Amino acid sequence: MVMGKDYYKILGLAKGATDDDIKKAYRKLALKYHPDKNKAAGAEERFKEVAEAYEVLSDKKKREIYDQYGEEGLKGGVPGGNDNSGQSFTYAFHGDPKATFAQFFGSASPFQTFFDLGGGGNRMFGFREDDMDIDDPFVSLGMGGGRPGGPGGAFRSHSFNIHGSPQSRSKDKMQDPPIEHDLYVTLEDITRGCTKKMKISRKVLQQDGSVRKEDKVLTINVKPGWKAGTKITFQREGDQGRNKIPADIVFIIRDKPHPYFKREGSDIRYTAKISLKQALCGCIIDVPTLTGDKIPINLTNEIVKPTTVKRIQGHGLPFPKEPSRKGDLLVSFDIRFPETLSQSVKDILFDTLPN
Repeated sequence: MVMGKDYYKILGLAKGATDDDIKKAYRKLALKYHPDKNKAAGAEERFKEVAEAYEVLSDKKKREIYDQYGEEGLKGGVPGGNDNSGQSFTYAFHGDPKATFAQFFGSASPFQTFFDLGGGGNRMFGFREDDMDIDDPFVSLGMGGGRPGGPGGAFRSHSFNIHGSPQSRSKDKMQDPPIEHDLYVTLEDITRGCTKKMKISRKVLQQDGSVRKEDKVLTINVKPGWKAGTKITFQREGDQGRNKIPADIVFIIRDKPHPYFKREGSDIRYTAKISLKQALCGCIIDVPTLTGDKIPINLTNEIVKPTTVKRIQGHGLPFPKEPSRKGDLLVSFDIRFPETLSQSVKDILFDTLPN
């Protein structure tokens, strides 16, 4: 019996829906309820529900657990929330439906399929999700809009310029302003580095003065440890035209929301959920890592406080300038308190616990 949210109902689907059905339903509803387009009351909350439903049902493992145990099992609320290996599996929606939208459509804009990223003469420059060559099928081109303050923060880090074809900057020519776009990258990709390829469509000036549309693939080699805010610039790759210099195309690295970790510089933070009983009486927890391994932490000989933080050295992200070294994995604790206590339990605790 499915408990909690009915993700199929949210997307208007039956339980046996295919992957294509799920994609089509999300595409339709995400465009309908995007808060930049739909200002009606409740549209933003509906937009978030649709994103969460899609992220669960489009993932084979999450969907299997949800089909069997419902939302409560998926999020660790019942003992059945385990995968086939017997290991505990919990999922929490990252809470950023616009990031889900950007990863699906290739842009945060709800208004166009072929995205208008520039102004003035650059209106034909854009990205299409189905044109992308993606090395990691889990990341459907992590690009989204939103300036500033998207996931990963608004700060800027290193900049990398990639020169286009040589072109003189004549005094009588004006360059169009840079076209910036976010590139969402998983923490796993930041750990090992990756290659992202984007196909752009732009206007190219011909010798006879005419303009034609041309497709070109831009390749970004994401280096291990790159920080959110790192800028990669492709110089003069925008639309060409008479008496103007093409715009620079700038991609800005952003952290894709992660179900377990949050980046803090080159460190990553994981929050372990434990009960009040475990916090007071001790326990052993398994901490996940970006490599897929789990590291046990023995807490049987100490009391875990809300301020307790455990540091596991060398299991964070590579340092950008020294990728052979890594930051640390910080473990914080979310202690679950009981909702109610019987009088007999209160009496025992009153007599047992120190003042």
